[in-house]
Amino acid sequence: MAMDYTEDLAVFIDEPVAYSDATALQERLAEDRLADAIPDTILFLEHLPVITLGRRGNTASLLDSPEKLETDGIALITSTRGGDTTYHAPGQLVTYPIMKLQRHEADVHSYVTRLEEVAIRSAAGFGIEAFRRKGMTGVWTHDGKLAAIGVRLRRWVTAHGMSFNVNIDLTGFERIVPCGLDDRRVVSLASLLGDRCPAFRDVRESMAAHFATVFSRTFRTISCPTLAEAAAQLQGASAQ
Repeated sequence: MAMDYTEDLAVFIDEPVAYSDATALQERLAEDRLADAIPDTILFLEHLPVITLGRRGNTASLLDSPEKLETDGIALITSTRGGDTTYHAPGQLVTYPIMKLQRHEADVHSYVTRLEEVAIRSAAGFGIEAFRRKGMTGVWTHDGKLAAIGVRLRRWVTAHGMSFNVNIDLTGFERIVPCGLDDRRVVSLASLLGDRCPAFRDVRESMAAHFATVFSRTFRTISCPTLAEAAAQLQGASAQ
């Protein structure tokens, strides 16, 4: 069955992705979205272990040396996203919306607030009370931070996005001061729910549904085993 590329797309990628490869794909998709060559598209994926420094980040937030990180198989990358320092690894759901915000949506604070709302609703769906903290970006629980946000917008086309901890190994966060905050408590659904933690795919599907509701879009879902396959399918979208 031929795919209708006029529909907005939610793209699920199963295999963990190198951060630099995901960034390259985002940059291409953002250019296509600026040109109206593709519809609004959200990538849902996991990253291979990486620490990223946003536009406000610097190596002062690192608690291990770059050499130690390299030895332990953790990449260190300076990112074009907003925000400070964060950690990604398998077990963390990363969402990258490539969306063209319409005139009534064209407000950075409002956009970030809606990303937070997606995370809050996603957590609530699994019995977790999550909330914002005044003057801070992201989503917290009473036990620690659950979701981090760092975005970039160009002519109201969005890139980068949000990370939401599902069953990630939280010891990776002990290598950094997350988002430059001295309160370094970071939690995941697994650390909060134990054996009741939902399957990663269930969290992914739930979050996609909340994106559709919060952003008033209707997404067609594409499931791809690898980033390369997703890129090929999305290249087809821009060729339509």
